[in-house]
Amino acid sequence: MIELEGVPELIDPVMVAAFEGWNDAGDAASTAVAHLDREWKGEVFAALDAEDYYDFQVNRPTVWLDSGVRKITWPTTRLSVVRIGGDKPRDLVLVRGIEPSMRWRSFCNEILGFAHELGVEMVVILGALLGDTPHTRPVPVSGITSDPELARTMDLEETRYEGPTGIVGILQEACTHAGVPAVSLWAAVPHYVSQPPNPKATLALLNRLEDLIDLRIPLGELPEDARAWQLGVDQLAAEDSEVAEYVQTLEEARDTAELPEASGEAIAREFERYLRRRDGGPGSGHATDGGEGSSYLRDTSSGRTRPPAPPRSEPGPAEPGAEPPEADREDDDGEATGSSED
Repeated sequence: MIELEGVPELIDPVMVAAFEGWNDAGDAASTAVAHLDREWKGEVFAALDAEDYYDFQVNRPTVWLDSGVRKITWPTTRLSVVRIGGDKPRDLVLVRGIEPSMRWRSFCNEILGFAHELGVEMVVILGALLGDTPHTRPVPVSGITSDPELARTMDLEETRYEGPTGIVGILQEACTHAGVPAVSLWAAVPHYVSQPPNPKATLALLNRLEDLIDLRIPLGELPEDARAWQLGVDQLAAEDSEVAEYVQTLEEARDTAELPEASGEAIAREFERYLRRRDGGPGSGHATDGGEGSSYLRDTSSGRTRPPAPPRSEPGPAEPGAEPPEADREDDDGEATGSSED
């Protein structure tokens, strides 16, 4: 049983989740959820018990000083909630943590327990994979689902991937079996510049999330960070003729593959995003502040009981369960030979 006495009734809540590790090339996905949490001042209302899901020799706790007092931060998954103001206020439940080391079924059941108690209408899981995509082009972001009806109504790909997977794929399937609509958004990160951060991929995920849930997200300095990142990679590539030649090959392959997709629909989508930002369209993206009830966690010490548990390191060339760019796709589901999952 989950008790959430410190959280008020939510408005049209959507759960957005991301996990560090195998499903998070360039830290793009986890940084996207961290950005939402920071911009909308999310308040943590729950944290999963680290002892249940993490191997501390793999994910080490950290020691830090707080006014001279030594404290320990344990690796875990935390849930926070934000309310977005505007003409159509709504709530987001943000889930951010590390891919668990063990007991994945219990882990997913616990996340779904929160989703059920909070009345979550849809779960969106963010991921990032390594792929053969040039850093000079827009970051490919694929949206996939296991729900045929959802694929049809939201213009998503229906996954048909078979093979190893990560926590993103497992959580998506758990949502599907529990009857909770779930979507995974996958950003493709250039494999030749995989080290984090990758603000360009983070920005692409947030833009795709905006389109998916019809919400304006304040981007802060991300656009400028993305431009600076690309310029930096341009300079590094220019210093190595082999890298520059390889990038040019990727550009030609990408441009050839996407030529038929430079459609009026894509242009219209970008124009709609521009208008939404200029006019502050649906979901203006401002957190409510001040006034009674502006704080979500009036009673953070309320006792919460956990639900009963039911009876690699860096991604390699064939990473399971991801939604790759067109050039890397092995199946129609968007699973990639890069780094991520389904």
